[in-house]
Amino acid sequence: MVAFTNIAVAATAILGFASAAPSAAPPTGVIHRIFAGSTTANKGLHFEPENVVAEIGDLIEFHFLPKNHTMTQSSFDKPCEPLAGGIFSGFNFQTPAGEANNVFTFTVQNKEPFWYYCSQTAGDHCQSGMSGVINQNFNSPNTLTAYKAKAVGTTTKQPSANPLDSQGGQIVPNKAL
Repeated sequence: MVAFTNIAVAATAILGFASAAPSAAPPTGVIHRIFAGSTTANKGLHFEPENVVAEIGDLIEFHFLPKNHTMTQSSFDKPCEPLAGGIFSGFNFQTPAGEANNVFTFTVQNKEPFWYYCSQTAGDHCQSGMSGVINQNFNSPNTLTAYKAKAVGTTTKQPSANPLDSQGGQIVPNKAL
């Protein structure tokens, strides 16, 4: 079976065929839990932790606290603006107290910096510092502090016409409850 797989891969490379979907990174078994709406920082407008270092195949799990937050992928250059085709949790996690019953998860596919923010416009969450990064390049001027500074003068943009649409990840039951 291994020889056949290697032949298929070689034929694909030689003939220039590409699969319709990128291959998923194999799971590492490591889970990074990020809490949206921390009660300890910035009046709840905070991700905790807000700077995560993860490996390809690690699972990112967003846990949502009160105030109806999102996780919306953006680029460093355009904070508070959704990245075209990026990952978005949707507004699916409203909870009056404690953690929401569901979490939003996705698997890390590469080591590139992954910038994100909360797209809640009531209270300007992104402009107030509710943003984060996975795999920040620590040898670059593109830091989380710089991203937050750029966000201050922006306008938050919503990722889709339907705020409940999520993309690029899964909504699953919160096993911590």
